[in-house]
Formats: sequence, structure tokens, C-alpha cells
Amino acid sequence: MMRAVTPQRVATCDREDVMTPPIKPAMRPALPFFSSGPTTKRPGWSPNILSDAVLGRSHRSKAAKSKITETMQLAREILQMPDDYLIGIVPGSDTGAVEIALWSMLGARGVDVLAWESFGKDWVNDIVGQLRLDDVTLHQAPYGQLPDLAAVNFANDVVLTWNGTTSGVKLPDGDWIADDREGLVIADATSACFAMQLPWTKLDVVTFSFQKAIGGEGAHGVMILSPRAVERLNLYTPPWPIPKLFRLTKNGAFNASIFNGNTINTPSMLVIEDALDALLWAQSIGGLPALIDRSEACLAAIRRWVDASSIFGFLAEHPATISNTSVTLSIIDPWFVALDAAQKAGFAAALAARLDAEGVGYDLGSYRDAPAGLRIWAGPMVDASDVEALLPWIDWAYAAQRAEMG
Repeated sequence: MMRAVTPQRVATCDREDVMTPPIKPAMRPALPFFSSGPTTKRPGWSPNILSDAVLGRSHRSKAAKSKITETMQLAREILQMPDDYLIGIVPGSDTGAVEIALWSMLGARGVDVLAWESFGKDWVNDIVGQLRLDDVTLHQAPYGQLPDLAAVNFANDVVLTWNGTTSGVKLPDGDWIADDREGLVIADATSACFAMQLPWTKLDVVTFSFQKAIGGEGAHGVMILSPRAVERLNLYTPPWPIPKLFRLTKNGAFNASIFNGNTINTPSMLVIEDALDALLWAQSIGGLPALIDRSEACLAAIRRWVDASSIFGFLAEHPATISNTSVTLSIIDPWFVALDAAQKAGFAAALAARLDAEGVGYDLGSYRDAPAGLRIWAGPMVDASDVEALLPWIDWAYAAQRAEMG
């Protein structure tokens, strides 16, 4: 998306200036952690918060189950889930949670799957290449866009990512999802939970991971089920084998214990303790509204910067679809646009490496399959002041990289 040229930014791209080394900004982010996963810890975090973890005990012990139950109950309250929805921990991070849903529930009817970035394409591969379902309709769009939402058939099961972490393109709302749908809606919401308001009654399976949503540690996913999803598990048995790590049923019926403090396999109680700390912090600042406000404040800072820039724009083409968590930036400087794909990738990687070397912004490179550019995690654990301190450094790094190239 082309932006209006602003004189103070153009100077970094004028040919007469590119050979002049730019001056480094005076301010630095207090916390330069902008990775899109695992994401940054909450403000004020330290390893000391793990001192109360239930270690050296069975995960089935009363003490351990109490921690797991408290963590899930806090997540339920903060996410403002309906009372009749269930929430539980599953193996394999968000990827595991999504694949458990696909392997356990699909095949009962046709499937519509939406893909506009890398993870959506992964679910397409699972459904078409691994499960080999025949009645599948693909709704695809290139990076920066959404597919035609009006074309989705809700007589089928629908699989989607709520927020495209690798493209910075999110669904603007759930108004397009049919209230009288016949199929299930399975939503990978790992970078949307705790930063966006989800329309729960429109969704039947929602998944996220601690490492993305609240800066937690990896390996565990979280699955949320509607009554309609539970009904599917009780009434439908897929024709393919389901590994133990994917099983949500026992003796032909839904295994409710997984959503009551038990787990499919042994969880890390350090991960649970860390997630519990993040959720208690979230509750202390005002819950979901406060978390959304923090993330939106980060995006607002980036919007102001982009609006004044002749160099950077959002990869998302429509303002309503710009993610407020995985903010993905395109480089729109005509000089950069004229480079070939390999040159663009090399320049963008060098830009991210320069910021890393200065210690002002870590892990800012675009996802490996995405167009060359930068990506800033702006979720609720990030302070807007750190984002504001980062942005002048991006301008500096771009000018410095241009100057170095001559």
C-alpha cells in the first residue's frame, strides 16, 4: 500500500543522502523483545515467579491438578467464554491443538478451509494431503488479503485462522459466520486470544498456545470446545486411526476429564506456573479489555509511524484487517520495490540483523515464507512505549543499510 510522501522521511532515501551515515536514536526500548512466538513475557516478569511450581509431583496429584484447574479457570474468565464451553490443555502447542481437532472431528461432512498465510496453508495440507478428504473447498488469498468470506458454505465444517500471524491479516469480525450453521467452525486463534474480542457463539473449536497468546513457554496447546463440538465427538467416529496424543474420546464417548484438570499426557508444571502468573497479571490490570487496549495502543503507535512514512507500509491491504498483534510491514520505497526477490530477502534480513545487533529489537524478520519485510509483535504483554522507541531505530537501520550498500 503506497503512502503519502513525508519530507522528513524522504531524506533517508534521497540519493544524495544515502551515503551519509545516519545518527542513532537516543531512546532505546526497555524490553526489545518483539518476537511473534514465543512472545515476550509480561512486564516485570522474572524467573522467581516459578518458585511456587508443583515440581517432583505427579501431574495427577491434587496439588498439580489444582494448579491446572486454576489456570484454565482464569483463562476462561479473562477470555469471557460462555459457561457451557469447555477448556483444557492438550499436547503440541497450538499446532497440536488444531491437529487434534482436525483428526478428531473432520470427515462427518464437507469442509471449507480458509488460507491466506502460512499456517492456514498448513491446515490445508493436513486436510487434503494427510486426511485426504474428498469434499473440500479451498478459499485462498495471497499475503495481505483475505479470501471471499461470502463464498464460505456453512453447511460444511469450516477451518480458519482468526489472525494470520505470518501475514498480519486478521478477520475483522465474525458477522459473516452464519448463526444457523450446520457444520462446526474450527478457529486457530493462537495470536488472537487475549488481544482480540472473539465472537464465541460463532465458534465451535478455538485453539491457542501460551507461548503466543500470553508470552508463556512452549509445548502445550489449549483447546476450547462448544456444546456442538462435544456433540460431534459423541456422535461421530472418524474412519482413520487416531494416535493417543490426539484422542478426545474414551470408549466411544467424549472424554470430559481432559477438560476438568486432567491431561492427555504429562504437562510441564513449570509451563503451567508461568501461564498462571501471566493470567494473574492480566486479571490484575483489568482482564480482556485492558489486554486489548494495550495491544491496540501498540498498533496505534505503528499506524502513526506508517502514516508518516514513505518507506514502510502494512502488508495488510485493508485497514480493518490489520492485525494488532503480529504487525507485518512491507517496504514500499521504490528503490526496494525494484530489487529482485533474492535481493529483497537479503536486504530485509540484514535490516533485522542490524536491529538485533544494536539490541533494540529482536526477531523482527518476516516469517520465512512471507514477503520480505519486518514483523513486530504488538500483543498485550508489550508496552507501547517500547514500540514507540523501536520505530526510529527501524528508520535508522534502513538508512544505515542503504548507506552501507552505496
